[in-house]
Amino acid sequence: MNKNIYRKGSLLLGALVGASLMPLALKAASNSASATKDPSAVVMTVTATAKKDAQPPALSKNDVELYQGKERVQVADFKRGETLYLAVLIDDSLRSSIANQWSDLRAFLMAQPQTTYVAVAYARNGVAMVAQDFTTDHALAAKALRLPLGDIGAGTSPYLSVQDWIKRWPVSGQRSSIILFSSGIDYFRGGPATLDPDLDTTIARAQKQNINIWTIYAPDAGRVGRGSFRAFNWQSNLDRLSQQTGAESYSLGLGAPVNLKPYFDRIQMNLNNQYLLAFVGDGGHKGKYESVKVTSEVRKVGFLTPSEVFLPAAR
Repeated sequence: MNKNIYRKGSLLLGALVGASLMPLALKAASNSASATKDPSAVVMTVTATAKKDAQPPALSKNDVELYQGKERVQVADFKRGETLYLAVLIDDSLRSSIANQWSDLRAFLMAQPQTTYVAVAYARNGVAMVAQDFTTDHALAAKALRLPLGDIGAGTSPYLSVQDWIKRWPVSGQRSSIILFSSGIDYFRGGPATLDPDLDTTIARAQKQNINIWTIYAPDAGRVGRGSFRAFNWQSNLDRLSQQTGAESYSLGLGAPVNLKPYFDRIQMNLNNQYLLAFVGDGGHKGKYESVKVTSEVRKVGFLTPSEVFLPAAR
């Protein structure tokens, strides 16, 4: 047999086989790439933690297990969250002395990577008064920091202010976090209620838009929060807001924080170990909230996750 003919025949056969396999390969790649583009896909931020504040190891999709209720669900995608929308929301009813530690807050904002968009706002009259919209110019964001007004008349509800900002939050599909400085006192509702009537709605809206809310307790400028029982209740509400949105709450008893830097260091470690986890969920005809839990067989690794996520309506 002519060697040239044999070589041409081999090349032709290889090309035909490759062509026949290419659609399968492209289909597999397409399925993988579009896993998180499914209209019913849910994306939530998962923060890896380790015991004794150690640095957790890098994780992959094979290292995590997801449970929706009691049922294990397949993880469609699990990847490092690179881009972050980070907002600082300061309750204007706080004592102005908290601003003595803004140098640590400025240093924290300035140290953010270029992939982090930073914004600064003040919670006043149930609205998030934006002093600096999201920007990668971290120095510009740091300049927006000022003393809280210390005006309890302008305080109203920090939870309504959070809701207001969430309504105007940019749609990005990326990680999102709010750092809320507040006493937790709701002057709009008033009273020492154990559970604020606006708290559940705030949590639900943050969960639906995959926003982690880190809270830092600081005393207000008035006398409402000075009773230990009442202050404890409002502080507990801040803690619940953080835990159920996949974040942490920080406080030094019922007093003013002596040093904010340890809080920022802790928040930064958490932000450095965040992943975007995607899965496909069935929200029925109207959509619904469902409890979730993430676990791992990797030793000494835990996770901060929202207590529930919103499953969109099936299409």
